[in-house]
Amino acid sequence: MSYDKFVSEYLSKGLIQKQKSSITDVERLLIRSIKDLKTARANLKIDEGIAYTVAYLAMLRAGRAFMLLKGFRPSDGYQHKTVVEFMYQVLGKEYRDIIEHFDRMRRKRNIFTYEIDITISYTEVVNALHSGEIFVDLIMELVKKENPQECLKL
Repeated sequence: MSYDKFVSEYLSKGLIQKQKSSITDVERLLIRSIKDLKTARANLKIDEGIAYTVAYLAMLRAGRAFMLLKGFRPSDGYQHKTVVEFMYQVLGKEYRDIIEHFDRMRRKRNIFTYEIDITISYTEVVNALHSGEIFVDLIMELVKKENPQECLKL
């Protein structure tokens, strides 16, 4: 499916909506993503579940930053899933592995948040942090490429 067809379909389903954006708003989301990664690292020795959740949030906010750059925001009840699908559509097969990890993190974060007994291992968190760092860096590069005249304060 082409990007234009994806956007048209998701707009018609009400899964995304147009959003007026500014580079300042995109930058603020990316700064928050970087802070989330730092927070996740700091929590790794205290609570693996929280560290995992915050690493996921870093990816979610970076994805939302990119959507905003493109003039969209997720809407309806599937916002997290919509961000993952939007990013897969934009990044394509070349980044399939990281997007699939992002999606697994989305599902596991949801279970961790709402279920009583779930454990997240130290290794899972380390892998989540690694994916989060790669993803946030990738989004920052894409934002810089699309706005070379803007000087991001990251």
